[in-house]
Amino acid sequence: MTFDLEYNSERTTMIIPEYGRHIQKLVDHCVQLESKEERNKMAQAIVDVMGNLQPHLRDVPDFKHKLWDQLHIMSDFKLDVESPYEKPSKEELQEKPERLNYPKSASKYRFYGNNIQIMIDTALTWDDGEMKDALVYTIANHMKKCFLSWNKDTVDDEIIFDHLYELSGTKLDLRNSEEPLSEVKDLLRSRKGQGNKGQTNKGGKNKNRKR
Repeated sequence: MTFDLEYNSERTTMIIPEYGRHIQKLVDHCVQLESKEERNKMAQAIVDVMGNLQPHLRDVPDFKHKLWDQLHIMSDFKLDVESPYEKPSKEELQEKPERLNYPKSASKYRFYGNNIQIMIDTALTWDDGEMKDALVYTIANHMKKCFLSWNKDTVDDEIIFDHLYELSGTKLDLRNSEEPLSEVKDLLRSRKGQGNKGQTNKGGKNKNRKR
């Protein structure tokens, strides 16, 4: 007894494998139909089946348009039917997308992160006054805290002030300020307090549990 087995390696390549071999065969058959009326009727039926096979597409805006585009792609753009949407072109599909540039770091001081630069740029748009001064010192304290996550030993306020002066384009100058930033121990204590929240003590009891 012999069997006429058909192996995938001997079959034509499926253009969109997610829909399976049977859908691809239906599309191929639809392309070969001589009557345009029959092609239109069968194409609509294929799109309905494709929608049932991919229910997650219903959450995609204009998912019907996507299904019709996929139908044309699976037919290698040979299907001549009255589509409710404009038929895509092979050239448009094969067109290379524009090159995306990698986002550049806000500065050479990467340990501060890009959010610091955004905060500095925002502070530069504020009018001079107590509110702006408070914001600038808040930014400087946050910079000091970020610096300590990179260098856990210590950091002088003068270094933070120099970095703030540089990142602000020399527009925020605290280098001659007599008001110090928060102490290192206070910044480290607040960070450790957040990290240890909810941890248990040596006795195995949660410190935050009410007794």
